[in-house]
This record gives sequence, C-alpha cells and structure tokens, in this order.
Amino acid sequence: EVTEKLEEVVMIWTKQIRQVLVESEQIRREADDVGPSAELEHWKSRMSSFNSLLDEIKSSRVKKIISILQAARSKTLQQWKELDRSITIAANEAKDNVRYLYTLDKFFGPLAHASPVMMEHIPSLMNTVFMIYCTSPYYNTSEHMTSLFLKITNQMINTCKTYLCEG
Repeated sequence: EVTEKLEEVVMIWTKQIRQVLVESEQIRREADDVGPSAELEHWKSRMSSFNSLLDEIKSSRVKKIISILQAARSKTLQQWKELDRSITIAANEAKDNVRYLYTLDKFFGPLAHASPVMMEHIPSLMNTVFMIYCTSPYYNTSEHMTSLFLKITNQMINTCKTYLCEG
C-alpha cells in the first residue's frame, strides 16, 4: 500500500517533469527586433529552471522515495530514470550554452551603441560565433546558429535605425 502511494507520487512528478521538458522544447515567440542579449537571457533562464529541477530531484526526500521504490522493484522507476537523464541533459545543454554565449556578451554592448560606420567589432564577433559553432557540443546546430545570427542582425539594424534617426 505504501509502495502504491509512492508510485502515485512519482507518477505525478513524472507528468510534471514531462510537461517542463515539452514546454522547454517549444518554439519561442519573440519580437521581430529582439537582439542577441535575449538569446543569452533565454539560456540563463532555462539553466536556472533545470538546475532547480535537478536540485529537487537530488533532494534527500526524493532520493528516499526512489530508494523505497527500488527496494520494492517498482516498474515506475524506468520512466523516472529516463526523465532524470533527460533533465540532466537539458541542464547540461543550458549550462554549456550560457558558457559559450557569455563569450559573445562583450560584443553585445558595442554592437548596440556603435555607429554603423564603426563596426570594427563585427570580425571579432563573427570569429567568436565561428568558435562556438566549432566547439560547442550543443549550440552548434543550424537552428541555434540561425536564431543567434537573426538576433545579431536585428541588433545591427536597430543600431543603424537609431543612428539615422539621431543623425
């Protein structure tokens, strides 16, 4: 009877965690003119969420329940292990992406405030993006690179508009 109650609890957690994973994989809705800083903020937020979830999963309360279910040879543990693995991968991806995107952060300010004729930061920025593409185990997908380049382009356009309107 205790095992059944604990299995119910784990099934509720499983459902909630699946929902978090599904939501994290959904396409983001962003404004058309959002800049590259939004990419870093997105991954920082995602890292925070998944790290909190990992902390909860690794808490002593959860570990005790899982231990009891292991002793009872519960069938719910297979799903739990898969979710634990998925959460760990998602947390590692977010952490890694934040680490790589922070290398671009130093370009975001100058990119937003430079005059269009003084875009001396572009070659270094592109070189850094290229290094991320070559070395990141998670961020080097076409989808992520396209999103990043779109945001960089948006920032360049916004900078040019501001320059024209003020000049």
